[in-house]
Amino acid sequence: MAVKEGNLEAPIRHPLDWKNPDFYNEESLYQELERVYDHCHGCRRCVSLCNAFPTLFDLVDESSTMEVDGVKKEDYWKVVDHCYLCDLCYMTKCPYTPPHEWNLDFPHLMLRAKAVKFKQGEVRLRDKILTSTDTVGSLAGIPVVAGIVNAANKAKPTRKLLESVLGVHADARLPEYHSKTMRSRLAAKIGADTKGEAAGATKGRVALFATCYGNRNEPVIGEDLAAVFEHNGIPVTMAEQEQCCGMPKLELGDIESVEKAKNANIPVLARLVEQGWDIVAPIPSCALMFKQELPLIFPDDPQVKKVSEAIFDPFEYLMLRHKEGKLNTKFKNPLGKVAYHAACHQRVQNVGSKTKELLSLIPDTQVEAIERCSGHDGTYAVKKEFHESAMKIVRPVVSRVKNAKADYYGSDCPMAGHHIEHGMADGSKTQHPMSLLRKAYGI
Repeated sequence: MAVKEGNLEAPIRHPLDWKNPDFYNEESLYQELERVYDHCHGCRRCVSLCNAFPTLFDLVDESSTMEVDGVKKEDYWKVVDHCYLCDLCYMTKCPYTPPHEWNLDFPHLMLRAKAVKFKQGEVRLRDKILTSTDTVGSLAGIPVVAGIVNAANKAKPTRKLLESVLGVHADARLPEYHSKTMRSRLAAKIGADTKGEAAGATKGRVALFATCYGNRNEPVIGEDLAAVFEHNGIPVTMAEQEQCCGMPKLELGDIESVEKAKNANIPVLARLVEQGWDIVAPIPSCALMFKQELPLIFPDDPQVKKVSEAIFDPFEYLMLRHKEGKLNTKFKNPLGKVAYHAACHQRVQNVGSKTKELLSLIPDTQVEAIERCSGHDGTYAVKKEFHESAMKIVRPVVSRVKNAKADYYGSDCPMAGHHIEHGMADGSKTQHPMSLLRKAYGI
C-alpha cells in the first residue's frame, strides 16, 4: 500500500489513553518519541512555531549521524521542555496527523512525556507554585497583600532574589493581583434567572466562567464582557463556584490534578447548561480546556461532553448571534487601526477569526490580524531558563505591531497581550478586544 504524502482530510483527535499503564512506561515513551522525532526531522514544517522544533532539529544536525538515532535519549527532554501545548503544530501545520497512517499527535506526545516526568517526581517547586493558580491568587489577592505583592513584583531587588531562589526571570512581566475580584464585582449576577432570546445555536443567556486569571489578575475583562453582552440583550450570570480550569496543571503533566479540577467544575457548569444557560469563558485557554482537552481526557463522561458542547469563546458567541441578526451594530466610536494578535488557544478551537470579524464591523475601523504565537504560555515566559526564548518568539509579533502603527493593539489572551506590550518596551498599553468593543459601543 502506497504511503500518502500528507492528509487530504481534517485531522482527527484521539482520546488521551492516560489510564493505560503503558502511558507511563518510559521505554515505550522513548520509542514513540524517536518515531515522531524522526518524522518531524524529515518534514520540518513546524520550525517557525516555537522553540521545541528548532531545539529538535539542532540536536539532530549536531549529532554524529545527523539523524535522530544520533541524538542522546536524555536530550529528548530538551524538546519536551520547550513545548507549551499550544496545539498549533497539530491544527495548522502537521500533514501527518490522523487519519494519516503515521498518526502523529506531537502535543499529546509532549503531554505524555510531561506526565511521565511528573509521575517520576522530576518537577521543580517553582513549577508547582506557578501552576497552583487558585492558591497563589487567593493569597496574593488578600487586601493589602495584593498591593505588597504587586509592588514587590516591580522592584528590581525583589525580582533578583526571586530569580536566584525560585528561577523566575527578573525581567519577565508578572501579572498584577486584584483584591476586588471579577467574582466580587459581578456577584449580584450569581443566581440570576433572567430569560434570554434564543437564536441559532445560542440560548441567548450566558453563564460566565471567570477563570482564575480573569478573576484575580484582570477582572476588568469580565466587567467589559458583561456590559457588552447585556448591551446586546444577553443576560449574564456567573457559576456559583469554580476552580482553575486545569490548563496550568495539564501543561505540567499533572493529569490527576486536572481530574480534581474537572470534578469540581463540571457538575456546576453542567447544572447551568441543564437550566438553559450557555457558558462563556473570557480566556481562550480555559474555553479550549472545556471544549477540547477535557473531552479527550475523559471521553466517557457525559457531563464533560454536555459542557463542551455548550461553552463558547465570547466573540464566537456574538458572531453566532450576528448570523441570526441579533447583534447590536449601532457603534458610536470608531477604533481606527487595530493590530490584533490571534491567540493560539483561540485559533485551535476551529471557530474562525471571530474577533477580527466582529471588530471589522465597526465603522472606520481597520483590523490587522497577526497569526503567530506570542511565546508566553502563562508560565513559559516567566521561567529563567525560557524567558529569552519567549522574547525571541514574540519578536516577529512585536515587529508587526510596530509596523502597523496601530491606534490599539491586543490579544484575546491577556497574557499574550501583556507579553507583546513587554516586547514593545515603549510605554504603550495592550487593550483586550472586549474592552475595545465596549469602547466602540460607548458604554
